[in-house]
Amino acid sequence: MTTAMTPFVNEPFTNFADPQQAATMRAALSAVSVELGREYPLVIGGRQITTRSKIQSINPARPAQIVGVHQKAEAEHAQQAMDAALEAFPAWSKTSAADRAALLFRAAEIIRNRKHTFSAWLVYEVGKNWAEADADTAETIDFLEFYGREALRLDQATTPIQFPGERNLLRYIPLGVGAVIPPWNFPFAIMAGMTSAAIVTGNTVILKPSSDSPTIAAQFLNVLEAAGLPAGVLNFCPGSGATFGNTIVEHPKTRFIAFTGSKAVGLDIHERAARTQPGQIWIKRTVMEMGGKDSILVCADADLDAAADGIVASAFGFSGQKCSACSRAILEAPIYETMVEKIRERVSRLTVGDPVENPNMGPVVNQAAMQSILAYMEAGKAEGRLISGGKAVPNADGGFFLEPTVIADIAPNAVISQEEIFGPVLALIRVDDFEQGLAVANNTEYGLTGAIYTRDRSRLDRATQDFHVGNLYLNRKCTGAMVGAHPFGGFNMSGTDSKAGGPDYLLLFTQAKSIAERL
Repeated sequence: MTTAMTPFVNEPFTNFADPQQAATMRAALSAVSVELGREYPLVIGGRQITTRSKIQSINPARPAQIVGVHQKAEAEHAQQAMDAALEAFPAWSKTSAADRAALLFRAAEIIRNRKHTFSAWLVYEVGKNWAEADADTAETIDFLEFYGREALRLDQATTPIQFPGERNLLRYIPLGVGAVIPPWNFPFAIMAGMTSAAIVTGNTVILKPSSDSPTIAAQFLNVLEAAGLPAGVLNFCPGSGATFGNTIVEHPKTRFIAFTGSKAVGLDIHERAARTQPGQIWIKRTVMEMGGKDSILVCADADLDAAADGIVASAFGFSGQKCSACSRAILEAPIYETMVEKIRERVSRLTVGDPVENPNMGPVVNQAAMQSILAYMEAGKAEGRLISGGKAVPNADGGFFLEPTVIADIAPNAVISQEEIFGPVLALIRVDDFEQGLAVANNTEYGLTGAIYTRDRSRLDRATQDFHVGNLYLNRKCTGAMVGAHPFGGFNMSGTDSKAGGPDYLLLFTQAKSIAERL
C-alpha cells in the first residue's frame, strides 16, 4: 500500500512490446468484452435509482455494440442529488485530511492492481488504442497519488509570520457541494482528477459524466466505494446537460463547478454560474478547462526529424481528440517543403482501425464528431493543398474512422487555422521567419499548449516569454503533460488556467480561513 510518506513518482507506462504485457492486455480486453452492455444505476446518497429514460454508451469502433446502459438523470433528480451531497458534507468536511488522503491512496492501489482492466474499458468506450488507454489510466493513478499528498501538504499550511503576542493559523477549508462535469476524451483521468481534488479537500460532489463515457465513471465510483468512500460524498448522475446539468449549475446551493470540455459549453456554464440565484449566499467558483488551437513552431535550425516526429505524434495521437493536440504546424520557409515531405511520409505509416487490435489511430468518438470533422476537411481542401487523408475510412462495422489528414499552404487566419476541430486534421502554415512564426502562434483566441523546435537558445528564451500558452514545450511534442511535472491549464479562451496536477490546484476547491489567537 502506498503511504503519504513516500515521494510522488509518476506511474510508469506499460511497454506493450513486451509479449507478456500484450497478452495481459488481450486477456483484459476479453474479460471486459463479457461485461459490455450491462445496466448501471444512478447513485444518489448511496441509493441506486433507475429512470425511464436511458443513456446508451456505444463502442465508436462498432456502434452496434453497447458498452453500458445508464439511467438519465433529469431536472427532478438534481434536488435529490443536492440533498444527498448536503447531508454528507458536514461529516466529510470534518474528516481529517489524513483519512481523506488515505482513501485516495487506497483507490490508486485498486486501480494499479487492475490497470489493464480499466484501460480495456477505455478501448471499448471511447476508442483509445492500448498506449493511449494506458496513459489515461496511469494519469488517473497519478492524480490520486499526487492530490492525496497535496492535501496533506495543504493541511500543514502556516501563515508567513507569527505576529508577536499571537498564535496565527491558516486553514484551508472545503467550499461545499460542487458539480464535476468532465469530458469524454480523458474520461478516466480528468474525471477522476477533478473528482478526487474536490473530495480530498472535504467537499461533496455531484458527478455528471459525459454521455459518451459514463461507464468508466461508474467503474471509478465502484473503486471509491471499495476504498471506503461514505455514501453521499460522490453522487453519480449521468444526464442531459440542458436539463440536469444546467439545473445543478444554477442551483443556489452549488458552491463550485469544475468543468472540462468545449469553449461554447464552458462559457455557458460560466455565465449561468455567475447569475446569483434567490437564496444564494456566495459567489460560485468555476474551474474551467476548455478548448485549444495548439501550434508547433519549427525553425530552420531545428532537428527536423525530431520536429516531424513530435508534430505527427501530437496531431494524431487519439485521432487528434485532445485539447492539447497540435492542429497547426508553423514552418519557416527554408525548411517548409522538407517538413511537408517528412510529415507526409510519417503520416503514411499510421494505421487506422479497431483499437482492440491496437492500431495507431482508432475512431473518433461519435457520428456527430465525424460529420463535423469531415466538414472541416472539406473546408481545408478549399483553403489549402491536401497532402494526405481527407476522408472517412470505410469499414464493415460502421465505425467512426477518419484518415489522418494533412493540409498545407494554409493561411494563418483560415477557418482550419482558427477553429478547434478536435480530430485528425493538421494545418501546415508557412512563415518567413521566427518573428512571424511567433506572431502566428499567438493569433488565436486560445492559449493552451504550444511547442517550438530550435537549436537557438535566444529563441527558446524568447518563446518562454512571449509564446502565450499555459503549457509550452521546448524541443518536444505539445501533448503528454505529466502530473507534477507539467501543471496543465491554459490562457484566454482555453479556460481559467486551473493547472491540474500542480501545487496550486487544490486551492481552487478550498477557502482559506485565517485564525489569530491573543496569547
